[in-house]
Amino acid sequence: MQLSYEIEFGNLELLAKQVVEGFITGLHKSPFHGFSVEFAEHRIYNQGESTRHIDWKLYGRTDRLYTKKYEEETNLRCHMLIDCSNSMYFPVDSKPNKITYAIQAAASLAELLKKQRDAFGISLFSESLLLHTQAKSSPSHQRFVYAELEKYLTQFVPAKGKDTHLASVLHEVAEIIHKRSLVMLFTDFWTLEEDPHEVFNAINHLKHERHEVIVFHLFQRKHEAEFSFDNRPFLLVDMESGEEIRMLPNEYRNQYRTSYAEHLQNLALRCGDLSVDFVPVAVEDPLDDILIRYLLKRQQMH
Repeated sequence: MQLSYEIEFGNLELLAKQVVEGFITGLHKSPFHGFSVEFAEHRIYNQGESTRHIDWKLYGRTDRLYTKKYEEETNLRCHMLIDCSNSMYFPVDSKPNKITYAIQAAASLAELLKKQRDAFGISLFSESLLLHTQAKSSPSHQRFVYAELEKYLTQFVPAKGKDTHLASVLHEVAEIIHKRSLVMLFTDFWTLEEDPHEVFNAINHLKHERHEVIVFHLFQRKHEAEFSFDNRPFLLVDMESGEEIRMLPNEYRNQYRTSYAEHLQNLALRCGDLSVDFVPVAVEDPLDDILIRYLLKRQQMH
């Protein structure tokens, strides 16, 4: 479902509801229609179970057997980790940018998780862990998460050297999540002077603690992936370090695209070695792609 990315403060919950409602409607018409996300208080009846809790009225409407699902049946704990460092605010002067996309994806996932009666928590980080919540499924917790996410939609103030310390944050999160969970990481992997080996050691720490991990690698297609600039002189400024370089894009485009493709392939291979799902996502793409990956992983975990 395509929605405007220009949202006012306080409207994140509304946008998340619209995304999920549109997603569920589309799901019924797609190859994924078997996912029963439309029934927050039901689950598919398994042959051999007691028929006492079958919802016969629902059977009359859907011609499928569902049993009533009770409040204590929380099937999954999900933690969403969002990189809030400088580079995630690229592009600064247009939407969607990476931080907006990550926040809207997390809000939509929270809405879908609530419908599934699954618990969710949020962690925000840059140089250190800025916020970490426990995984809960209550309406008050969801409102708190939305309020915290909204703070990061418009607060960008460039700060030279404000880098991502991904490895140390992931190690910290691995230590404080005590129950097996699905961990979804939203990052662009732009980081200064951080050893990639240490980053993947930290991801492996999450796996060692028995968590399932999905890495959503966010990028902007036009400029970051394709290096599509007009052929005129540009002053490019590194949002993490403040370093500047003047260039004519045509002189570097092929070299950049080759290096970027190699970087992406290396990330995918390193994640594959750890049995971690690696999902490159362009911020121009619909949020439905994120929700589908969550549902696929959720199904695998049960």
